[in-house]
Amino acid sequence: MKRWDVPKVMLLLGLFFIYLPMVILVIYSFNASKLVTVWGGWSIHWYVGLLDNTQLMNSVWRSLQVAFFTSCSAVIIGTLAAFVMTRMRRFRGKTFFSGLVTAPLVMPEVITGLSLLLLFVAMGQLIGWPGQRGLTTIWIAHTSFTASYVAVVVSSRLKELDLSIEEAAMDLGARPWKTFLLITVPMIAPSIAAGWMMAFTLSLDDLVLASFVSGPGSTTLPMEIFSAVRLGVKPEINAVASLILLSVSLATLIAWFLIRRSEKRRQKAMQQVFASEAEEAAGSRQRMA
Repeated sequence: MKRWDVPKVMLLLGLFFIYLPMVILVIYSFNASKLVTVWGGWSIHWYVGLLDNTQLMNSVWRSLQVAFFTSCSAVIIGTLAAFVMTRMRRFRGKTFFSGLVTAPLVMPEVITGLSLLLLFVAMGQLIGWPGQRGLTTIWIAHTSFTASYVAVVVSSRLKELDLSIEEAAMDLGARPWKTFLLITVPMIAPSIAAGWMMAFTLSLDDLVLASFVSGPGSTTLPMEIFSAVRLGVKPEINAVASLILLSVSLATLIAWFLIRRSEKRRQKAMQQVFASEAEEAAGSRQRMA
């Protein structure tokens, strides 16, 4: 009798525990009944009805906008912070700086949201900006904590890079900024893409920070869903959640494919370099013989 493979069984149980609620959500998004807990047959009525639900679709569009700009700004700030933490020489306060960069990872979102709210109120009284809270303040709040995740992901990749490649480029006359853009950035591109997706997902999912720093007309999708769930889960919520789940899954699959292709190209290029070095070494040995 074949023995149970305990690691595989635990892996399957973990995946089953994680993804079963999502599968049930997708199935009930096709429920024809208005009652979420009662199955009334298969129907796409609620997906079609999303087009008429202007309030819900507007919140989806606002969330996508904020998530896109948040991920772009978080990648820029997080990559620069990771470069400072890993490549800059020791300077006074470097440990303190690294702690400040990673602090939002463990900081409760309630405290972060309250502090940002007080900051925006104080700035509005002192300099008149922001006049009112909205998408801009949500974008700033989301960037302030997602940049930390990007910095951690990118810094782990930077620590693994071979510095001799960058040093060789600078020995050949490339300036530091050109070496960074043409050598370092392509090598850390997979980690930058992973950080971008992580920031996008965290921003799209955030409820606590957005609740503190949002204003009239800037309700995001999590806030809209949370307020609607208080009165009971509506079938439209299941439909829009299924669409977002599908879009995130497709984006993750595409990113995984691009990262895998980039890694294969990098490995192939390294093999070619090693092969050429081996040929040169063999040729030199033959000449010496």
